[in-house]
Amino acid sequence: MPRADDEHARGTAEAVARRSYGKLVAFLAARTGDVAGAEDALSDAFAAALVDWPASGIPKSPEAWLTAVARRKMIDAARRRRSGEGAAAHLRLMAEELEAAAASETHIPDDRLPLMFACAHPAIDAGIRAPLILQTILGFDAATIASAFLISPATMSQRLVRAKNKIRQARIPFRVPERADLRERLEAVLEAIYAAFAEGWSDPAGTETRRRNLAEEGIWLGRLVASLLPDEPEALGLLALMLHAEARRGARRNARGEYVPLADQDPASWDAKLIEEAEALLFRASAMGAVGRYQLEAAVQSAHVIRRRAGRSDWAAIERLYDALSALTNSPVVAINRAIAVAETRGPAAGLAALDALADDARLAEYQPYWAARAGLLAWTGEVDAADQAYQRAIGLEPDPAVRHFLQQRRMELRGRSGTPPASG
Repeated sequence: MPRADDEHARGTAEAVARRSYGKLVAFLAARTGDVAGAEDALSDAFAAALVDWPASGIPKSPEAWLTAVARRKMIDAARRRRSGEGAAAHLRLMAEELEAAAASETHIPDDRLPLMFACAHPAIDAGIRAPLILQTILGFDAATIASAFLISPATMSQRLVRAKNKIRQARIPFRVPERADLRERLEAVLEAIYAAFAEGWSDPAGTETRRRNLAEEGIWLGRLVASLLPDEPEALGLLALMLHAEARRGARRNARGEYVPLADQDPASWDAKLIEEAEALLFRASAMGAVGRYQLEAAVQSAHVIRRRAGRSDWAAIERLYDALSALTNSPVVAINRAIAVAETRGPAAGLAALDALADDARLAEYQPYWAARAGLLAWTGEVDAADQAYQRAIGLEPDPAVRHFLQQRRMELRGRSGTPPASG
């Protein structure tokens, strides 16, 4: 049985990892140019903490202790890889830089934003920039990132390794770019922030350790970028979008922990303060005359918020916004949401026709929201057997027990109304 000291040490190490992983990786990588080496050294430092802290006690500054150990690990690893007079000079400079940086700081500086922009450098392949930011800043593993971006874990892992090698070999600087170069790299930064937020938001109860606090972390990063770039409308739009979503977090589960879809949520339970902040940000962004993806998505959420006053979402506006988003992004996820809006404005048959247009997209074969939307629209039109099969597919693809239970209930209600037992499975 683990001792209490062991449990306390492990808990402290896990807490520091959740809170400070990206900060410590950024500190080390910014001073060596080696992202992968910083990650490996920090992993070794956390492992050392689990051995040392139970015996010696939790250090006064866990971050500083981990940084010191990771610095030594990086220098040792570099020494093993190199030999010769030139290598000795490199190692000496590396050690001096790390030691000087540590000695000159009373606390570990937060270099996460410069690291994010290094990951979004034009020398890095565009498709891997956002996943790279997620791994370096938040410590996501390749499998989790691959799931979010709908590609295989092996492919994602290979691309991440190549990107980190590129940063080291090309000596990409860790700094926030000048305004002239900033906008083209901002898109990848915003995409990564939103992906992090979405991972955390998908676990509303905060029960999964790897996702815990990710929504809050995403909002924190969003506020940081918006404060740095107050005249960048998409930075404001992303923050507005995340705040609108966060305002509904508590309404997504009832008192029994059961999933509550947006259409069934009580608008009075939404966080009015967050909604007001989101609306103010969206208003500021709209005055800047450059509409983008995140502003449009935030405007969709704003059209749902109208239900607080009018009792019904503005579905006509939502359909128009999704039309604009589809033209801008060509995203199948946007197309699914647009089909739902079309069903609300023109009837379920029109919504199904919009979904049918996506049937050949292989990315949707294992995408739960597609099958859940299809099941709901088929049930609405009275196509019980087809709806039952779509519900069965959606249930099998859904990892969240609460959402899975909700879909199972909908499926049983469908069969109950028709007097037909559900198919096995």
